[in-house]
Amino acid sequence: RGAAREPGARWTEPGCRSCTCQGGRVLCEAVSCPVACSHPLPAPAGGCCPSCEGCLHEGVARAEGDVFSPSDWNCTVCVCLAGNVSCISPECPPGSCPSASPADCCSCQPAKCSFRGRTYAHGARFSLDGDDCTICVCRGGEVECSFAPCPVLDCPQHQRHLGPGQCCFTCRDPPAPAGCFVDDNGVEFPIGQIWSPGDPCELCICQADGSVSCKRTDCVETCPYPIRIPGQCCPDCSAGCTYMGRIFYNNETFPSVLDPCLSCICLVR
Repeated sequence: RGAAREPGARWTEPGCRSCTCQGGRVLCEAVSCPVACSHPLPAPAGGCCPSCEGCLHEGVARAEGDVFSPSDWNCTVCVCLAGNVSCISPECPPGSCPSASPADCCSCQPAKCSFRGRTYAHGARFSLDGDDCTICVCRGGEVECSFAPCPVLDCPQHQRHLGPGQCCFTCRDPPAPAGCFVDDNGVEFPIGQIWSPGDPCELCICQADGSVSCKRTDCVETCPYPIRIPGQCCPDCSAGCTYMGRIFYNNETFPSVLDPCLSCICLVR
């Protein structure tokens, strides 16, 4: 076919034929596909052999591990494992069923319950007369009753409330906060109050829900010798200069502390 093959080379030709080069001759034979499962998937596109990594059951492809019920097999459950399909069917007891069983699986019917002059079907749930907090259920001719389960409350005892006709306590809504507590000493700020917590670059506000929101101020203007004003967040670069612990005004000339022969001047730039 116009292609050179090395001695001993093996390749697959279209039509699932396996060919080999032996002594200058090309020998071809049909590809052998040993199948080690009962329900293999058809060979994929471009492949020759069916696959056991899934199942083909009644014309439907199933993935490995799929659990399914055939359409015309009542209550039978099948599973696909390594290309094999295994199915199980329920065992139906004769006569009345001791427990619930779907009508299309077994011909038996679960026993009904007679309770306080009334008859209930299997699986029926009902409450006692005048007691909505007790729930009963009919199971195979027997009635089982229990109190309605109540959720676990995360509120303190004085905030719990039992309303009319209710079986379980509920939590009352906590009172709306009147302000924000900001420290262990009980200091409270009213809602909407703005203050600085000691750092002049940080401002806080008391929110409506009683929480505190704080935000820092970023100083944009910088200079090498600013004047720092107590209680003010950002240094002042326009009023003058701070040099060797002393403050000098704009255009003020002064001798250098390091060299008395050197004269300095404060300039705003």
